[in-house]
Amino acid sequence: MKKIEIPVGISARHIHLCKEDLEVLFGEGAELHPIKTLMGGQYAADERVTVVGSNGRQLENVRILGPLRSETQIEVSKTDAMFLKVQAPLRDSGDIAATPGVTLIGPKGQVTLDKGCIVAKRHVHMSNEDAKAFGLCDKQLISLDFDGERKGTLHDVLVRVHESFTLELHIDTDEANALDVKPNQVVAYQA
Repeated sequence: MKKIEIPVGISARHIHLCKEDLEVLFGEGAELHPIKTLMGGQYAADERVTVVGSNGRQLENVRILGPLRSETQIEVSKTDAMFLKVQAPLRDSGDIAATPGVTLIGPKGQVTLDKGCIVAKRHVHMSNEDAKAFGLCDKQLISLDFDGERKGTLHDVLVRVHESFTLELHIDTDEANALDVKPNQVVAYQA
């Protein structure tokens, strides 16, 4: 058995927009302006919006990630969902069927969605080469042990394999706070 160190990425609330919603929020012909490259061809955009829940509470300056998708999706933590009073289910990114909607407010307009708000499942990205070296496959579930003052184990961590991915675990802010995880920390996996 060998020990593999996996970098941890803490995923804050964010939005993936479709073109139609982008143009309502930012104006006709609007485009996203990348400010930070992420893995798999994704990027953090300069654009941000306000998310309004069913109770009227707002999360301001929520970052948009690009590129554009076919459907708009909002990823929040369980704490965010409680604040917004939306019953956001735990889902794989992209699985937004039968999910609650929210309202998005941009500088040029607003969009009220009938679906799209989720809490993303924790997952570890890896390349095909990493998966082969670790003996793992796409959509496999693994457990990861965290050391430190608030050590613990995360079970049911989804493995996501793609040639464009870089090795990194993605957990949300609730999970990171519960385990006292810091940015750029690593977690060990026993392969």
